Amino acid sequence: MWLPLAALALVLARAVLWRSRSARFFLKMFLFHGWVLLLALLALPLCALRGRDVENMRILRGLLQHVKHLYGIRMAVRGAQHFPPRQPYVVVSNHQSSLDLLGMMEVLPDRCVPIAKRELLYMGAVGAACWLGGIIFIDRKRTHDAISVMAEAAHTMLSQDVRVWVFPEGTRNHGGSMLPFKRGAFHLAVQAQVPVVPIVISSYQHFYSKQERRFTPGQCVIQVLPPLPTQGLGPADVPALTERVRGAMLQAFDALSAELSPTAPTPAPQ
Repeated sequence: MWLPLAALALVLARAVLWRSRSARFFLKMFLFHGWVLLLALLALPLCALRGRDVENMRILRGLLQHVKHLYGIRMAVRGAQHFPPRQPYVVVSNHQSSLDLLGMMEVLPDRCVPIAKRELLYMGAVGAACWLGGIIFIDRKRTHDAISVMAEAAHTMLSQDVRVWVFPEGTRNHGGSMLPFKRGAFHLAVQAQVPVVPIVISSYQHFYSKQERRFTPGQCVIQVLPPLPTQGLGPADVPALTERVRGAMLQAFDALSAELSPTAPTPAPQ
């Protein structure tokens, strides 16, 4: 009796997924987050052998790099030669959605950890894996604590040769551009006197849209821009540095978006 009912349920589910783009979208996102959770559970015993250590980011990166293939997302990295060799620096990147995790893992330098909101720490196995990977957690609602964490991060960068990845928009932006940048990452770079390395992840609009409930295979380009030095700069220089970096990133983002747009003209053969 149960077998015919199960078969009927499967047929109905396939029919709903075939006809409903929203259903396919939510199923894909559910499977994405579920798979990340499963990988976090797998990472826990591997990372626990070393304890909380930035080198565990290698394990997390290795476990996550295949996920793009499951969704048919082709990723290309440009400008990787711009990463400064053998020194700490602050990476700043635009923030569009949870898919940024895939772009980050595609280009993440060695000994580089993100700064993440503290709420992530309490997300079960995912939070535990992030903690073991050395990710720096910050409570954005408590300004004094955030300043203390940034000061500690500056000390860690210099004393332990660590790079830090920050999303200066502060939250996800699904609007197809960039929000104004918060200045914490740039204060951190100036305080530590280390370069700022901007990274631009191209727009997902042609294959992913939360508003339209659309998630199809597509292409993404991750562009590493030349680093900007901060030696000799002080707190008064941070606003200008912030706007300079945002301007360069926005220009690169617009260029990549135009290049990857389905309506972009095909380049003429050379």
